[in-house]
Amino acid sequence: MRTDLVAALDIGGTKIAGGLVDGRGLILERAQRATPARHDGETVMRAVEEVLADLAASSVWGNVRSVGIGSAGPVDAVAGTVSPVNVPGWRDFPLVERVRAATGGLPVELIGDGVAITAAEHWQGAARGHDNALCMVVSTGVGGGLVLDGRLHPGPTGNAGHIGHISVDLDGDPCPCGSRGCVERIASGPNIARRALDEGWVPGPDGDTSAAAVAAAARSGDPVATASFERAARALAAGIAATATLVEIDIAVIGGGVGNAGDVLFTPLRKALTDYATLSFVRRLTVVPAQMGTDAGLVGAAAATLLRGAARL
Repeated sequence: MRTDLVAALDIGGTKIAGGLVDGRGLILERAQRATPARHDGETVMRAVEEVLADLAASSVWGNVRSVGIGSAGPVDAVAGTVSPVNVPGWRDFPLVERVRAATGGLPVELIGDGVAITAAEHWQGAARGHDNALCMVVSTGVGGGLVLDGRLHPGPTGNAGHIGHISVDLDGDPCPCGSRGCVERIASGPNIARRALDEGWVPGPDGDTSAAAVAAAARSGDPVATASFERAARALAAGIAATATLVEIDIAVIGGGVGNAGDVLFTPLRKALTDYATLSFVRRLTVVPAQMGTDAGLVGAAAATLLRGAARL
């Protein structure tokens, strides 16, 4: 029996992942390339085309009826363009048009990567059953998306819920987005590591300076590493509380590499949230780890296409 499929793309500053996804959210085929983020736009697009070509070589490609893209942003779903902060070669890049051409004219749905992860977590993950939720990815950057009144809320251009670029420190460091003191500038993995190094943290013998290494040091009791994660947790708490106050979410789901730090992040985050989420209608806000793991972007990109026009996710 034939099952219609979605070709899903998850495009970030580190990797371009692709998959063929069915209506149950199962990924039947996979392909991946490293993102040549520091190269020109056409070089990045060739990597996307290579991923699509790998998927098209599958025996089930003939069942693909549409393409869903979750891309680092900002994106413009109306114009079909992307301008990822961490991919300088793509500025107003016509990604929808180019993917449509590469797939022989298939319909293409574009959303931000944070919105894609939100779609996945609400469909099958930690936000399932919640009508009002914020889902976040905290990794190389910080992205997010919203579910309001039981429906995915991408906004007019596909960027709604992009919590990473809410300013939580008016006198903070400049952010690549052009603002100052953004959540991302404080709580993303590279910025957690940068802060720890600036404050005197000394990496281990292997010289690993990643946020994962800082998390390991914090778990071992290193005070500088712990302080860097606590600072990130406060920034996240401030952004989450502001979002909850604005739109009355009742759960915040956090995934991504930094989210995988576990109690090193979640313990100070939940504590800080009590200082920021103080109004009566946001005090019951809960923060939980994501459940969909590294597949969230692909499953969410597919969900946005599979469930387009449906009343609820």
